[in-house]
Amino acid sequence: MIELSDDSLVFSFPEVHASAKLEINLQRTLRIPDDDGLYPLPPGLGEFPLQHVDDFAERVPKAWIEHGGVMFPMYQSEAMWIYFHASYDDEREVSYPFAVKIATGKINAVTGKEWAFGLSRREQDYVVPPEQPWLDGYCVKKGEIRQFVAMPLGSGYSAEEQLTGKAEHGGLQIVAYPMKREVYERRFPKCERRRGNVMYSMQEKSEDMFSQVCEPSMALAPGGRMKQEIYDDPYEYTDWDLGHCSRCFVHITNSMVWHSITGKNPPTTPPTSEEYTRAGLPWFNWYDDHNQVLQGSDKLAGMKSVAELGKEKGDVPLPENESVDPHNIVQLRNGLKPGQVREWKQPLLM
Repeated sequence: MIELSDDSLVFSFPEVHASAKLEINLQRTLRIPDDDGLYPLPPGLGEFPLQHVDDFAERVPKAWIEHGGVMFPMYQSEAMWIYFHASYDDEREVSYPFAVKIATGKINAVTGKEWAFGLSRREQDYVVPPEQPWLDGYCVKKGEIRQFVAMPLGSGYSAEEQLTGKAEHGGLQIVAYPMKREVYERRFPKCERRRGNVMYSMQEKSEDMFSQVCEPSMALAPGGRMKQEIYDDPYEYTDWDLGHCSRCFVHITNSMVWHSITGKNPPTTPPTSEEYTRAGLPWFNWYDDHNQVLQGSDKLAGMKSVAELGKEKGDVPLPENESVDPHNIVQLRNGLKPGQVREWKQPLLM
């Protein structure tokens, strides 16, 4: 079952396990410069607003009604990232694992291959929350992605158009598979409850991290280069419950068309990378030494970025694309339990 709650997609599988719940939201962010530099993680600037497609059946393209799902607005050349939050099980002191496939225009964002149902372990075509907390773009090589950037469907910039030569689908496609109940309970037995110890679930999102066309449909294209690791599945392929999955088509509408469809104003445009950096606000590095990292996709690495294609076309698709030098970089670490304080590593005096 999929529900829309507070601008988040909530995938829940109560028939598998009471804790089998995954929240996904789409974060507004800075568009990093598309200048062939390699940038740290930009901040989250709050969720994009999501709406049910069915609530606006008379105002959206017929194809959207066939796909169902939800929709959200993006300005041309705006960037986004995807946040995963797996439900925390207090009894087992762990978040419920999921295998999640992400595609843009039915092009897999991890492998660059066209959409296929099921999971592939030979060439891993999915990410694994909670080990994978977010996805900012296309996995082009080990430790590096190309940022998701919105461009009009049909303009030739999208990953879909570059790899298939067609402009058919646009948007995002998401499929979530939970871990099998028996595997979850075997791998993560219940913990002995300690008197006076209260564990807190990680309900807070990482929000503290910190010329338009009239076509309604938008697609995602490869933008600037960013440091981000896509982690290898730490579990067995047979651990995933392929008999239970939920699928969602997420349509992207041009922000200028959003008001005519919904009657609501889209979010304001985010600051530029240069404005953000000049203000001394933080960028981020994510450190995780517990997981292996995927090598990246040659197909995705072969795509041209929006800036590269724009130069070939004699176009300027990315306004305010000046290079920046992030200097306020915050180190984020994996491996801490909810509520746990990372201890000071100062050596003890003997």
